[in-house]
Amino acid sequence: MVGKDIKDKIIGIDTMIFIYHLEDHPDYALSTEKIFEAVERGKYNAVTSVITLLEILVKPKRDGNLTAVKDYKDLLLTFPHLTVIDLNVKISDIASDLRAKYNIKTPDAVQIATTIFAGSKSFITNDESLKKVNEVRFLLLDEIGKTL
Repeated sequence: MVGKDIKDKIIGIDTMIFIYHLEDHPDYALSTEKIFEAVERGKYNAVTSVITLLEILVKPKRDGNLTAVKDYKDLLLTFPHLTVIDLNVKISDIASDLRAKYNIKTPDAVQIATTIFAGSKSFITNDESLKKVNEVRFLLLDEIGKTL
């Protein structure tokens, strides 16, 4: 169970969480498995930006692994209780505010803006540098993994 650290019914999930899960990362696979099991069961509705799809497809495309490309697309686009949100004008506006205020990278700003746009105040990442953003509550995988 994902546990007491996540208070929202909707959670934003950063790209790296998907990558850790798909690559069966030795330090994080157990934690990501618990997160995605909770989402699959409907305990949480998860959102991520379409940027996640872009980022997770780079390596299999670079490697010429078309099977992985198809599998990753299918998984992300059909996973229960997970919505991949396209970039739109409102998200762009929120993201530009975040970039201007915190000087964060565009993909990070878009991910956080997508979370805000979806009505969530919780964002799971493992990028501690993002904790300077005050508009959402950051749940670092390193920290919540200990309570799962």
